[in-house]
Amino acid sequence: MHFFLDVILPIPLARKFTYKISPGEAEIIVQGMRVAVPFGKSKIYTAIAYETHHRPPVAYEAKEIHEILDEFPVVQKIQLKHWEWIANYYMCTLGEVVRAALPSVLLLESETKIVPVNLDQVEQDRLTDDEFLVVEALHHQSALRVQDVMDIIGRKRVLPLMNGLVQKGVIRLKEEIREKYTPKLIRYLRLNPVYEPETALESLLDSLQRAPKQHQAVLYYFSQLGQHRKPIKVSEFEKQSGTSKSVLKALVNKGVFEAYQLQADRVQFAPGQKEAKDIQLNELQSKALQDIRECFLRDQVCLLHGVTSSGKTELYIKLIQTALQKGQQVLYLVPEIALTAQLISRLKTYFGNMVAVYHSRYTGNERIEVWKNVGCQSEKAQVVIGARSAVFLPFSNLGLVIVDEEHEQSYKQFDPAPRYHARDAAIVLSNFHKAHCLLGSATPSIESFKNAKTGKYGKAEIPRRFGEVLMPEINLVDLKTAHRKKQMQGHFSQQLLTAVNETLSEKEQIILFQNRRGFAPIVECNSCGHVPQCPNCDVSLTYHQHKQQLRCHYCGYHMAMPTTCQACGSSKLDTKGFGTEQIQLELEALLPDAKVARMDLDTTRGKYAYDKLINAFEAREIDILVGTQMVTKGLDFRNVGLVGIMNADALLNFPDYRSHERSFQMMVQVAGRAGRTKKRGRVLIQTYNPYHTILQQVSTYDYPAFFKAEIYEREQFHYPPHLKIIKVTLKDRDFNKLNEASDWFAMSIRNVLQARVLGPEYPVVSRIRNQYLKHILIKLEGVAGVSSAKKSIKRVQQSFDAISKFRSVTVIYNVDHI
Repeated sequence: MHFFLDVILPIPLARKFTYKISPGEAEIIVQGMRVAVPFGKSKIYTAIAYETHHRPPVAYEAKEIHEILDEFPVVQKIQLKHWEWIANYYMCTLGEVVRAALPSVLLLESETKIVPVNLDQVEQDRLTDDEFLVVEALHHQSALRVQDVMDIIGRKRVLPLMNGLVQKGVIRLKEEIREKYTPKLIRYLRLNPVYEPETALESLLDSLQRAPKQHQAVLYYFSQLGQHRKPIKVSEFEKQSGTSKSVLKALVNKGVFEAYQLQADRVQFAPGQKEAKDIQLNELQSKALQDIRECFLRDQVCLLHGVTSSGKTELYIKLIQTALQKGQQVLYLVPEIALTAQLISRLKTYFGNMVAVYHSRYTGNERIEVWKNVGCQSEKAQVVIGARSAVFLPFSNLGLVIVDEEHEQSYKQFDPAPRYHARDAAIVLSNFHKAHCLLGSATPSIESFKNAKTGKYGKAEIPRRFGEVLMPEINLVDLKTAHRKKQMQGHFSQQLLTAVNETLSEKEQIILFQNRRGFAPIVECNSCGHVPQCPNCDVSLTYHQHKQQLRCHYCGYHMAMPTTCQACGSSKLDTKGFGTEQIQLELEALLPDAKVARMDLDTTRGKYAYDKLINAFEAREIDILVGTQMVTKGLDFRNVGLVGIMNADALLNFPDYRSHERSFQMMVQVAGRAGRTKKRGRVLIQTYNPYHTILQQVSTYDYPAFFKAEIYEREQFHYPPHLKIIKVTLKDRDFNKLNEASDWFAMSIRNVLQARVLGPEYPVVSRIRNQYLKHILIKLEGVAGVSSAKKSIKRVQQSFDAISKFRSVTVIYNVDHI
């Protein structure tokens, strides 16, 4: 009887593939193991074993697997179940989920090697110059990589060259799998036990009299390590004793010292001192904790609505302690990598070295170490703090999921697939594990608050700040009046500038929020009105003064700032609008004694850039922090007395049905960074329309009024949470083909679905990376209707893919579009 194995390949194909395996392999292979399989003519991929059976494939002849890569499964059964839900719900393939979920180190792919064949019989006069160089290299090496060939001939296009050598019988190509993960090994040093007795030691020192540096190294070892003589890191010994590598190597060769290696984790934080202290909750926190636990007893997701600085983290710690006492794992999701730095130090005081961190700034090797620690329930990964990708980790005993700042749009993945929402995926993950799930926010999303109001979620509230500290006083500054009365200095009103000076004189810190990076979004010619555009995207280039560059924030294209207009040659160029860079430069000119720093994507590209900025601000090395939305997300600064919002209108007037919700959330969140200790903070919001409803609600922290108005408006215009939205994006390089394809797709969906179908329509930015875009919005009602609608849309795509002229058109689904 033949055995077959269904596998999931990490490629965007909707089906599983079947391979032939031997009876012995069938006994070894378990669901979740990695196997190397041939795919296509010669490529070898890492696949995830799914099911062993006796059914041969019908459409093709099954190939044999290449090799089994694991002794134990790297993916848990419950993980695969969760990944299948993500693939089905977000309308992508399971292979795309696998590629996004697994650390790249686990996804081994074969590498093409060039192997010589009968080099002695090669007729050299038949070879071109480049071919001759490759053959010469093969005389000295048994095999070459493709990269080696590129280096030898100095070109990237080497395929024709390799094909030519294959046809001439000079080389053959073979695929070889290469392990990507290399464990971190640290060299240690210890004394050879032969020299433990004093007599042996004395004779050793005598024998080293003619080698003074070696004699000194041995003496240092004994004087510093005393009688215990514990092993010491080689690097530490060299640094402390001043011994060179050659001297140490000589001592190892003589057998005086023994050098050996131990494996260590790449991610290591400062040793956490676990303190056995109990958190004292106030009355409001205790009531909220009781409500949360009652929700958990009813197996409900709980929404914790607590104002900024109300002490939500203390409740999280209490709940984590309860889960750990039961021997369960905890997942703590945060929207931004920047938040992890403060959280790690805080949680380590309670949980010591049980805390692990997982996010995209880590290297592949660092991520795989956390993955393995979580999979084996290591003591080092009982509490996992992570950004959205942490929902893919191999938890086997998950007891609690916390989604902090659950309203944040950073939890939504936009590109590439799967385009999932980490909050919703975490709720489903907790359901699969029968774990408790807590959503926390000072400004909950409309969907979550509605679920709490209708009883789908439980709810707990903390309506006041911890320690009875008053919420910051919010004042609106009318920019129209300020401009008319000539009370503006650059982009600062006199009122804001006065408040900044007062705050600095009181030795307090300031946060200024402007949700646009760069110096200015537009550079315009005053003579002809020409604005430099990105050649790959339909957007103007943003001016970055620090690098004297014009840069596209969509594709990364950049060019030097021109001195004259590219259209008319005029030198009268002017900037329009302003970003964080311009605010920083204005502040440095207005307040030369103040220390000003900037937190945006440009200043936080480095791996530890977030940590350095936050630590410097906490240590009061920075007086004023200018930032984009990064500064709004749950950071806890104790000495901020003033928050300024430079331009509220840019948030409110964005062409999107969620713009009012995002504006309210962002302004309340950034306001919450002020006055978090004893003294009441101040917030100034600069706007041209101080009577706007949202700004009035922000100034009084009136979330119930905001929710009531917003939910009514969404109901009138048929937007979530009253129904579901699926956004279909079609893109292609050919403008006319895209128009025809999108019209066909939209018409077919209208014929199949009894739903509101809007479009096709061009988005605000209609071309990105030389590909034109068109959107179709599908509004669906009812859970059952959504499920059947997705199947119908997929059937429409199958018919669409069958049309040959539309094959180059890419179709992208964004379920629960936000």
